[in-house]
Amino acid sequence: MSATLLAVALSLVSAGAYAAAAVAQSRLAARTEPAAGALGLLGRGAWWSAVGLNAAGALLHVAALNYGPLTLVQPLGALTLVAAVPLGARAAGRRAGRTEWRGTALALLGLGALLLTAGGSAPHETLSLPEALGVGAATMAVVAGLGRPGARPGLRHAAASGITSGVASALTQTLTVAVTDHTGGPLLSWRLLTVALLVSAFAMGGLLLSQTAYRGGLGAPLAVVTLANPVAAAAIGLALLGERLQGGPAGLALALVGAAAAVRGVVLLSRAQARRTDRCRDAAVDAPDVAAPALSRVVIASPRPAESASLAAEPGTARASG
Repeated sequence: MSATLLAVALSLVSAGAYAAAAVAQSRLAARTEPAAGALGLLGRGAWWSAVGLNAAGALLHVAALNYGPLTLVQPLGALTLVAAVPLGARAAGRRAGRTEWRGTALALLGLGALLLTAGGSAPHETLSLPEALGVGAATMAVVAGLGRPGARPGLRHAAASGITSGVASALTQTLTVAVTDHTGGPLLSWRLLTVALLVSAFAMGGLLLSQTAYRGGLGAPLAVVTLANPVAAAAIGLALLGERLQGGPAGLALALVGAAAAVRGVVLLSRAQARRTDRCRDAAVDAPDVAAPALSRVVIASPRPAESASLAAEPGTARASG
């Protein structure tokens, strides 16, 4: 089996594990109070199940990065969205709607166009220590900006999660290439130790940011994560690791069209999520009206204040009635 086919196969299995993890995180977010914080998750078995699934997906992803370039492996993560949307709907006891399927299809077509422009050779370049530190500092600055209070916090947290996960993948590739090809100098070096620490920090940060993003639903946040991840990784691959898009100007045009289609898919998923949230809110507002007749019967059947006072004044009567 060629290196490219092996990278694709590992990426497919990794996407399945990530999809199951995203569904588990979304269900956990729906059952967890926002005030619980990160520490409140540590005692939940569902949280550790999601962590295990994410870890399995990450290990398979790391293996794929050893055989394929970032511009090939990262867009294949879009298959997470294909599996997670119907899985999430089934877990919620409903069917995925038409708008959700349209949004998913557009996001996948867009990312598929990006995949067609990706290079196919196995990776050989690695990040130097200044490059890794620069990437880490820039990522933290972007995440800090996305984490500020404002509109659509779920989608902004999802974008931050996708960016940190994509950067973690790019840094991970430096580790895997250095370990397997021995092209990056000694294994126990300040460069690789620093990269390993950055990978750990960004991987855990991406997991916690996605958990926060899924409080508002699964479809739109997961689509944003799926889009931001390969974009961030591909930017590092193109700018610092010598990777190139195929097809020249035509390939660049195809990539831009694909990006536009993927963004449109995210918008559709976001609208579907907003409509579902509005329906749930309307149902919650109407719920007291449904309970009003029963509540009125309780009020009518209860003793009037004067009767309550007379019963209190005649304890013997009250005991007999009891």
